[in-house]
Amino acid sequence: MELKDIKAIIDLMRKNELSVFEMEKDGFRLKLQKGPSEQPISMVPVPIPSAPPSSTPGASTGATGTQPTQSQAETTVPLRDIVSPMVGTFYRAASPDAPPLVDVGKEVTEDSVVCIIEAMKVMNEIKAETTGVIAEVVAENAKPVQFGQVLYRVR
Repeated sequence: MELKDIKAIIDLMRKNELSVFEMEKDGFRLKLQKGPSEQPISMVPVPIPSAPPSSTPGASTGATGTQPTQSQAETTVPLRDIVSPMVGTFYRAASPDAPPLVDVGKEVTEDSVVCIIEAMKVMNEIKAETTGVIAEVVAENAKPVQFGQVLYRVR
């Protein structure tokens, strides 16, 4: 299988919103997976236990009892990961003296450039490929990243 065939499969995965693709032919096996899917789920239960204790002391009126329920609903929204499509060095800004391309609280669209990854002396602009608001910056600026490593989390 040639590189152009693998790139065509990746494009098909993006267009059809597939997260996993596996193929085996004549002893050649190919498995492509878009980001770790279990990580956001494991992060969601952490805030939930802290919400009920705070609602118990303030549960003297019905109005305060419903407010934590609304905040619990907000914290249970699963976060989507923006993952590194390659191995390289992660940069949050276009140059060392420029502001970060995105930060926590900034809205992004599928075409928003969120960072730059340097690989083999080439600066690659990485797009969000999702819409939402940046909830967390996971990767460290000017540090190496691996393929599939989470860079940002989006609400």
